[in-house]
Amino acid sequence: MRATRNISILVLLVLAGFIALACVSYERDIRRARERVTAGSHIAETACGPIEYALAGDGPPVLVAHGAGGGFDQGLHVGGALAAKGFHVIAMSRFGYLRTPLPSDASVAAQADAHACLLDALGIRRAAVIGASAGAPSALQFSLRHPDRAAALVLLVPALYVPRPEGAAPVKTPPGTQFLFDTALRSDFLFWAAIRFARSTVIRAILATPPDVVENASADEKVRVDEMMKRILPVSRRRLGLLNDAAVTSLIPRYALERVVTPTLAISMENDLFGTFDAARYSAEHIPRARFIGYPTGGHVWVGHQDEVMREIMTFLK
Repeated sequence: MRATRNISILVLLVLAGFIALACVSYERDIRRARERVTAGSHIAETACGPIEYALAGDGPPVLVAHGAGGGFDQGLHVGGALAAKGFHVIAMSRFGYLRTPLPSDASVAAQADAHACLLDALGIRRAAVIGASAGAPSALQFSLRHPDRAAALVLLVPALYVPRPEGAAPVKTPPGTQFLFDTALRSDFLFWAAIRFARSTVIRAILATPPDVVENASADEKVRVDEMMKRILPVSRRRLGLLNDAAVTSLIPRYALERVVTPTLAISMENDLFGTFDAARYSAEHIPRARFIGYPTGGHVWVGHQDEVMREIMTFLK
């Protein structure tokens, strides 16, 4: 009896120590995340309302429309290689993300107009636009609604329309996505814990990338993937944008691709668990003179192809 009681006490002490250590680690990490999203950005008072943005690099302007779970910080992360190679990156927080409020009309068309409003506020007449994932619909609509403002269009792993069997969801979601959306993506602590203790699940369900692709990647690519997960924190400040993106992409229509006059590059990976490969290829097939680049592996965050993808985008934009 005494031995059993001593073991129970030891287990409780170990558990208490583990919880205390986790709490300390969480407080440190969430503090860093909050500091990151409260520094380095600005608010533009535009005709479409306040829009948060950050700038990096000098050269031809490139507007980055981030994906779901993002913000200006994700845009800077995606566009960092461009900023380092002679481009002026404008990374905004789309509707509902970080310090950009969610307006009553948060449609794709309204987001596209907000891109133009931000350029107006910055005194920029024309810019290339990169639409990544859930940022692709507004980027594509920007080129349709403001063709004289779009110098080039990059659709990177785009959440766009592709013909699917009747009754099928417009956008594929890997197993576990809805569960995490209803649980971990509602709480900074729960999402932090998921990154720490269920990393493979987050990679598969949120980054839509087969975990083995990341496990077999280079050290630099593993760091990049970890950084992408960390940049979803604090998820509480992105929740409204996530909900809006989920609503928008669940009903994504077919846009008038044949009317796009902007030079267009579409890129995706065949094993993207969100199914953007078919959408990127379909869009490129119907946009006049568009080019499609597809890779067999890499998942939704193009693991193993970062250098190639950035090189292709830079070559295209130049």
